[in-house]
Order: sequence, then C-alpha cells, then structure tokens
Amino acid sequence: MEREQQDFTDFYQRCRGDCLRTVLAGVADRALAEDLVAEAFARAWASWPKVSRHPAPAAWVVRTALNTRVSWWRRRRREVALAGHDRVQPADEGSGVDAALLTALRRLPPRQREVIMLRVWLDLDTETVAASLGISARTVAVHLSRATATLRAQFVSVAS
Repeated sequence: MEREQQDFTDFYQRCRGDCLRTVLAGVADRALAEDLVAEAFARAWASWPKVSRHPAPAAWVVRTALNTRVSWWRRRRREVALAGHDRVQPADEGSGVDAALLTALRRLPPRQREVIMLRVWLDLDTETVAASLGISARTVAVHLSRATATLRAQFVSVAS
C-alpha cells in the first residue's frame, strides 16, 4: 500500500501541470479546469491499480476530466444561462500558455482540440491517443493534420 501511494504521489507531481494545461485549453476557465483535474486525480487514486497499468495514465486523467465536464454539462443543460456566462475568460498569466494560442485552440472542433491536447501537449504517440479517444490511428492523424493547418493559417494571417 505504501509503495502504491508513493507511485501515485510521483505520478501526480509529475503530471498535474500538464494535465491542468491540457484541460484548461479545452474548458477556457481556470477554476473549472482545476476542479475537473482534481476530480480526475481523485478518481485515478480510487482506481490506481487499474490506472497505473494504463498505457498513458496522464491521458486517462485528461479524458476523465473532460468526461466529467460533459457529464456536468448534460445534467445542467436545461438550466437558464446567466448573462455573460458564455464569455471566454482570459488565460491566467500563471498558466504558462499564450492567450492567443488558447483562443485559437478553443476555435477548433472538439475532436481536433482533444487530439492536439493529447498528441502535442501530453506528447503521447498516435496509437495511445487513438486508444484513449476510441478512434483509429489514421483518424488521429487526420484530425492532427487539420488542426495544425487551421492553427497555422490563423497565426500566419495574424502575422501578415
């Protein structure tokens, strides 16, 4: 039990920042991203024997955090939105991610954004991303190609 706890602690310390930045890119709200990542790590600890054997435990945490967000949204989708609720909040300066990049990422379709976050930000190989998202490696490559082309076009047009 002590060894298992130390393994999880090491994993948490090593991966929390990357997981938080990845989820932050997807949800656009730092407080929400922190809550989602905390919940995902709590679930990872509860299932640590299984999660520790996962080919990419950090991807498991990110996927769990994003799934938690979807579940939360589905439960509340019939509630009346408050004025200004849909505004994208600026990235915190301490997040280590350029605000223009976050804005550009949020404009991508959800699947392209997920592929970019897992493949580029978490530096997972294509097969692991495919397994994490439940899609083929070819589909990962297509989404990655389209996403990078879109991002490149946005930043080239800004620089011109």
